This record gives sequence, C-alpha cells and structure tokens, in this order.
Amino acid sequence: MKDLIKDVRYNPADVINQAVGSSKEFCMGYLNPSWSGLGYISTMKLSVGAVDVTNLDEVTEIIVSYDRCEKNDAYIGQINMLTASSFCGLNGALWGLDLAVADDIANGKHQPMYWQSQPEGAAIPVYNCQPLLDAAERLFGRVQQRRFPPMPGAHVVCANKSVTAAGPLWVWSSIGIAILKDRSSGACLFVEDANTFGNKDTTEAEVVDFLDKTQRKVTNSMALCGQDQQVEYEKIYVGYKYKRIEAGQVGCALTCAPYILLAQNAIPAGQTAAGLMNLTISEWEAALGLDPLE
Repeated sequence: MKDLIKDVRYNPADVINQAVGSSKEFCMGYLNPSWSGLGYISTMKLSVGAVDVTNLDEVTEIIVSYDRCEKNDAYIGQINMLTASSFCGLNGALWGLDLAVADDIANGKHQPMYWQSQPEGAAIPVYNCQPLLDAAERLFGRVQQRRFPPMPGAHVVCANKSVTAAGPLWVWSSIGIAILKDRSSGACLFVEDANTFGNKDTTEAEVVDFLDKTQRKVTNSMALCGQDQQVEYEKIYVGYKYKRIEAGQVGCALTCAPYILLAQNAIPAGQTAAGLMNLTISEWEAALGLDPLE
C-alpha cells in the first residue's frame, strides 16, 4: 500500500481553498450542498452544562442539558449533529493550528505539559488544547455574540461523545488531537472521552487529580493507535472540562470536533481562504474588524 500512495502529498493550501461553504454568513457542515471542493476544516469544542429538573421527564432532561452544552462556549446550537469517527486527514485542516493560528502556538510560547511515551520512537510533547478551543470559540462566537456559527438546521458531521447524568456528582469531557509528523502519511487523530465522577462529597481537587490521570490515559491511547497505524505523531493537544451537578439537576458534558466549511464572510476581502494560513487568530479578527468577545 505504501508504494501506491507514496506520491500523495498533503497540501494544506489546496485543502483550505476547497473548504468554503455556500453561505456568506454561516459556516456549513462538511458535505453540505454546493460546497467548494473536497476540503474541510476541523474545529474543537468542550462544553459542560446543567439543567434544573423542573417539569421535565427523563428524555427532555437529556435534550435540554445537551442543547445547553451545544450553545455554551463555542456556539454550535440548533444543528443536526451527525456522528463520525475521529480523524483529520489529507483533505482536512485544523482551525487554530493550520489556519488562523492560535497566538500562543504561533509565537512559540505554548510549552508542553508533559511528554507521552510511545511503544517505539521518541516521546511526544503534550500541550494544553485550550488555544484550539479558544480559536473555535472566536470563529463561531457565543450564543449572545455570534460570529460565523454553523447555519441553524445544518447537518454537521462531528466526532463526538457525551455523557448525561443526574446529580449529585460531577460530569466531565476530554478531547485530544495527535498531529502527524508527516501530514502526508495519514490522518491526525482525535480522541474524545466523557463520563461521570464522584458524588456529593467529592471535592474539586479530587476531580482535577482524577482528570489529570485520565488525560494521560487519553494520550496513551493515541500513542497506541499510532503504533497500530504505523504513523508517527509530532505533538498532541489535549484538555478537559468538568462541572459539579447538584441534587435536583441533570448535567451533560460534551466533547466534539465539528467538521465544517467556512462562511464566505470569514475570509478577509481580497484574500483566498488559504491566506488564513498566514494569519494568527488575532490578526484574522483584526482583518475582519470583529468586536472582541465579551
């Protein structure tokens, strides 16, 4: 197989130029009608939410708490979320890393949290994924300050997992992406994890300790998947969010990676979509004259 694909080269500029949707105002889901080509943009989102159990049943509790996760942080509310597996490959680019680069990543100030060992090869530096989560929030905006969110009602393919549970306990979600050393050799890997922890007596410090250990299990799973696929990862971005769910509440934790097509108005005038490769997320905001998120 390697002989058959050895001449295939990843070209991020071509990918990004082919990842523009049919709407000026909204991002669209990958494979939605009238898109510009074969490319897509991967984004990253972690959210937690809770709903008071008042005049709701078991099904509607789940619906409302999940919808609150979708609208919290980076706004992807009112979409038809379609579940996919977890890769960003030869026809994909990552918002905040490949284009509209997160400032801390672009200026080299983003330092590893730890190093993940591999069954073979050098250890992989592991970074906090917060700059990538922040970049997605700055693309889509927030529920009260929307920028270029997915079109309401659009069908949006997402790598995703979630958990919904009644309190008292904690809900949490985690996401990671492993970036290939050679982007032409395969696909970058998303891993999503979500679950509950503890009870009414569990402290926040205990939750953080548990999730720090869980996060290392997430990155270890990435190293094992890389071994299985015979690919080499250059770096990993990972992180988690959590929330205490009180008695009388139902909580939800969502981890997802929406695969989208860019809104046409998200591209500064006079530039191609690939021009965003040369901009940081702050420079992109300035080029569009966007008001800062509150």
